[in-house]
Amino acid sequence: MKGEGKVFFLKSRMKWIGLVGLVLSALSLLVHFLLAGFTDDSISDYSIPVTLFSWRPVFDNPRFNRHTPLYRRLWGPTRHVESLLPYPIPRGYHSDPPARTNGFVFVRIQGGFHEIRNSIPDVVAVSRLLNATLVIPEIQSTTSSKGISSQFKSFAYLYNEEHFMTSLANDVRVVKTLPKNLKWARRKKQIPSFKVSYGSSPYYYLHHVLPVLIKHSVVELVVPNGGCLQAILPTDLEEYQRLRCRVAFQALQFRKEVQELSTKVLQRLRPLGRPFIAYDPGMTREALAYHGCAELFQDVHTELIQHKRAWMIKRGIVKGKLSVDSAEQRLQGLCPLMPEEVGILLRAYGYSWDTIIYVAGGEVFGGQRTLIPLHGMFENVVDRTSLSTGWELAKMYGRESKHKDIRPKAPPSVEEETKHDSSKSVRQRPQPLPPPPARPKYYNIEGWWGWVAESDNEPENTVIELRTNAHKLLWEAIDYVVSVEADVFIPGFDRDGKGHPSFASLVMGHRLYQSASAKTFRPDRKQTAMLLEEIRDHMYEANQTWITSVRKLLKRSILEGLVESSKRSKAFSFLSHPVPECSCIKREHRVINVSLVEADLGVTHRCPQGMDGVVKRSKDNNKNAEREEDLDEEDLSSSGLFFGHKGSGGSSNSNNETVNSEANNKEEGQLEDQEELEGGER
Repeated sequence: MKGEGKVFFLKSRMKWIGLVGLVLSALSLLVHFLLAGFTDDSISDYSIPVTLFSWRPVFDNPRFNRHTPLYRRLWGPTRHVESLLPYPIPRGYHSDPPARTNGFVFVRIQGGFHEIRNSIPDVVAVSRLLNATLVIPEIQSTTSSKGISSQFKSFAYLYNEEHFMTSLANDVRVVKTLPKNLKWARRKKQIPSFKVSYGSSPYYYLHHVLPVLIKHSVVELVVPNGGCLQAILPTDLEEYQRLRCRVAFQALQFRKEVQELSTKVLQRLRPLGRPFIAYDPGMTREALAYHGCAELFQDVHTELIQHKRAWMIKRGIVKGKLSVDSAEQRLQGLCPLMPEEVGILLRAYGYSWDTIIYVAGGEVFGGQRTLIPLHGMFENVVDRTSLSTGWELAKMYGRESKHKDIRPKAPPSVEEETKHDSSKSVRQRPQPLPPPPARPKYYNIEGWWGWVAESDNEPENTVIELRTNAHKLLWEAIDYVVSVEADVFIPGFDRDGKGHPSFASLVMGHRLYQSASAKTFRPDRKQTAMLLEEIRDHMYEANQTWITSVRKLLKRSILEGLVESSKRSKAFSFLSHPVPECSCIKREHRVINVSLVEADLGVTHRCPQGMDGVVKRSKDNNKNAEREEDLDEEDLSSSGLFFGHKGSGGSSNSNNETVNSEANNKEEGQLEDQEELEGGER
């Protein structure tokens, strides 16, 4: 009996221990769920030894020498504009905004990332011009509102509101919302509204908007096309240009989550301290349709571009014909450079197969298959999806309500219900089995739009697609930060679907303002198309003469493209070329190529004494800078130029390139660098 009692006691004790263990486990899970729900920031700081993003860099040689002529030619700064520094501070009398203004300006900005970013500085300048209080703008990546959360239209969805208001405290009065009475009037559509055209003049605002603002104490501005103030202002309004720079490059700071993920992507892009190239294809369906580049593609993609062009013609966006000779447009430089063509240019310039290339910008029309040739020429082609996890992106999106993309069905009528009930009571003959369910239709997945084969009308965006449009703003914000900070930037196209400067133009303008000497290629697409046409039939077997021509073209594009953008792009968007208004020249003992900076770019203002100190250049440094030399072109003229990088052969070719470049740097003439200097001095 004693043994049985002992066994019973042990069994009951084990049961109690098991029960207590289960309770503690449940409490532990509950605590973990609570922590996951309310302490996202602390969880994000927790690091694990396993890398979760998909990219694994492949390098021919892990050691990267930054002290060779080859490195200076490929990655080094543009010495002719090293003397430029950002200087957006007012240079004349600049008063603080008055306590009493003429009223409130409420703004709705419609469009994509570059249109929103291009419009906000204009809106601030207009508010200052009208002596008005600016309400934080409302951004709309889509004009539709069905099933879409209001957070997607909030300024804070993309930018840091508090930083924006604080940074502009000395320029414009900014408030978060309208007063209650005006907010109610706006909901009732009782306040005057202006739909502002692209590049409106200061005269329009002073003579049309200002009287209405004074009368009603509030106006609403709808900005649908990107910019609401002309790019080049009269000389007496030059301070408004510097105000635009302060807004775009200081006040517009992305919200914390976007900034943090952008920093992580940049850190992951520089393994072992290697530099990288940012490349924006600029191949959106709208841009291709606007410029008549449908025949660059095949099959359904050509039809899709033509469908969009017909839509643009119907609405007056395009005034040309529906059918356009795309080959002629391409030879005129009016079509984007294809990823394959950009890859060939970069390889011909001397970038090796293991160079890191970050594909930036929004949609790449045609899907990933258009990037296959670029992947074939460069092993390390990545984008934001390769360098971030789904969890990191979801955290950046924030908490979003769950939308079921199901169209509501009307309830059945009383007659239908009665008929259905009566049919149950009547004995019917056996019916054949119903047909199998239709195959799913894919409308916009990886560059495929299935509706073209079934309908002449493009279907409306679903709720999921509208949400994706909002997410694209955040994706392009990451790409924008990465592109501005890249060691080298090259655009495939710099115009959008309305003929205005695009994402790439804003990136190039920001790089010019922030670090003018950062290497930025601005290739002349017309000359590039002519060069590529010469080797169209043997594109991957370029000869030495052709490679030399490409190198000269790209070298000239760094400086000549900069001067050209001051004449062409700036007329449409000030932010694409914020020089000379927002820059100054360093106080140096010797400024290289002063004529380029002062005569061609128009920068004459000297930086304040102590802003950057005095930069001294030794004779040896100047001599080395002027002796940057191209690679020995004998090894680059073979058919292995673009694809011969696998195995030991690729390694030996890479090593030979470096050795030959260093040896020939002392022996060969300075033809190309002399041409660059002469081109810059003209």
